[in-house]
Amino acid sequence: MDFALTEDQAQVREMVSGFAAERLAPNSRDWDETEHFPTEVFRELAELGLGSIYVDPEHGGSGMGRLEAAIVFEELSKGDVSTAAYLSIHNMVCWMVDRFATDEMRAKWLPSLCSMERISSYCLTEPGSGSDAAALKTRAEADGNSHYKLNGAKAFISGAGVSDVYCVMVRTGEDGPRGVSTVLVEKGSEGLSFGAVEKKMGWNSQPTAQVLFDDCRVPVANRIGEEGDGFKFAMAGLDGGRINIAACSLGGAAWALETATAYVQERQAFGKPLAAQQAVQFKLADMATKLEAARLMVYRAAYALDNKAPDAGMRSAMAKQFATDVCFEIVDEALQLHGGYGYIRDYGLEQRLRDLRVHRILEGANEIMRLIISRKLLEAA
Repeated sequence: MDFALTEDQAQVREMVSGFAAERLAPNSRDWDETEHFPTEVFRELAELGLGSIYVDPEHGGSGMGRLEAAIVFEELSKGDVSTAAYLSIHNMVCWMVDRFATDEMRAKWLPSLCSMERISSYCLTEPGSGSDAAALKTRAEADGNSHYKLNGAKAFISGAGVSDVYCVMVRTGEDGPRGVSTVLVEKGSEGLSFGAVEKKMGWNSQPTAQVLFDDCRVPVANRIGEEGDGFKFAMAGLDGGRINIAACSLGGAAWALETATAYVQERQAFGKPLAAQQAVQFKLADMATKLEAARLMVYRAAYALDNKAPDAGMRSAMAKQFATDVCFEIVDEALQLHGGYGYIRDYGLEQRLRDLRVHRILEGANEIMRLIISRKLLEAA
């Protein structure tokens, strides 16, 4: 495996880094405090090809791989973690349409999704089934030959109420994973509504709420794939989603390490810079080593997924669990090095700490990642 980025990958990183510094970083605190969803910035990102990162160029996408996506989300998260993470969700929906839908569906949905003229949300989690996604209860029943009627609720949905398209996992058949299908629901559909916006610890640049279905009529033509294929699609999407969330953690932690390194060289204590203290030097060394280890795991998992390695799912779980845990620790250590100033909003560290905390829960809680890893090990034993 070549550890050096290709020329194309390096150019992508440079482009995204510049955008993050210019358009995300200066606005990050304001978006967090005002809970502003930056629609205009998402459309600028789409103009750079980042609204459809792994959609086939034939269908209007950028045709990049999971490794390039990890690079993109790491760099964007140095500017704003919450906004970068939402872009990952939208890209998951685009990928699902490109990968599993018919040509007719691609022609209908992808142009506006790739341009982010229409922004999308991913709806899997329910109030009574988080990590146990196969137990979902939102049901789609036939309403004549051409429509479904959806009833149920999805919980913790990023973009609920502001997104234009909702990719929804629904039960069309028996209990368990084989009875799940995937449908696209447009905002404005009769019977579609949203709960109150949740007051969250972090990720405040994107609204989170329940998505509610009350005899919501959806055309059968909006179904992705065949009935019963939805759970398979959802699990395939989560492998990439886990890598992306891990990459967003890398970006937040890298920003925190850079910020702390600059601060300890300027801050004087006992007549000399904090950086002159060996205890501080060792702390920085540990933070940098943990960050590099996490980055290597994330890139390795992305490489495995790009190359369809049989252990790609396990590696995605490993990368997500390790990187999100370790990167949260790095931000916490960076805050500690700032002393009381780290606890103040002006320095940005408390925001990164809040934003990274949820990464250890979503896309499958880290306890579930450990379960996935251990099961794979035991199967091989």
